[in-house]
Order: sequence, then structure tokens, then C-alpha cells
Amino acid sequence: MQTETNTNALTVEGIPSGGTTFGQTAADLIGFYGTTPVIQRTGAAGAAVVDTGGGTANAATGVTTITGTYNSTILANAFSTVIAQGNEIRAALVALGLMKGS
Repeated sequence: MQTETNTNALTVEGIPSGGTTFGQTAADLIGFYGTTPVIQRTGAAGAAVVDTGGGTANAATGVTTITGTYNSTILANAFSTVIAQGNEIRAALVALGLMKGS
């Protein structure tokens, strides 16, 4: 078995019980699995979504069939918000090398 040495790699051993932080500021560059290190991503799409719809989230059923009257603009905006956040999460994971891109 061949072993490669990367002089830029860091091996962490003996992590204290309080944990370890990688990067001291959002401007520090961090990468995983051979990706180019990047700064912490920022952007409005990464903000938490405020759910004022009055519905009940249910991970077991997901998005179910909509019945009765509804406002298609409100629904379209809601889906767009969720999609934008999902894409931001994906982009951050790909950039850090924690998820394979397409």
C-alpha cells in the first residue's frame, strides 16, 4: 500500500472533550477530500425560513396533494424559497467537499 504525504494536510489527534473548531473566522479557508479550500458561504438563501403558513410539518408524508382553494403565487414563492435554501445547502456541501457535485 502506497502512502502519500501532503505537507498542507493536518492530522488532528487527542481532541479535547470540548471539541475542535476548524477555522477561527468566516474568512478562513477550509476544504475536505482534496477540494480547494473556501471561505464560509454567505447569502440570503442561507437564512432560516419562517413558516407562517399555519400548517404542520410532517417528514413522513412530505408535500401532499393540495385540495380546496389556494393562492398559487404564495405556493410558488414557498417552493422557490425552499428550493433556494436546498440549493444553498448543496452548494456549501459541494464547496467543502462533503458532497459530490453533479
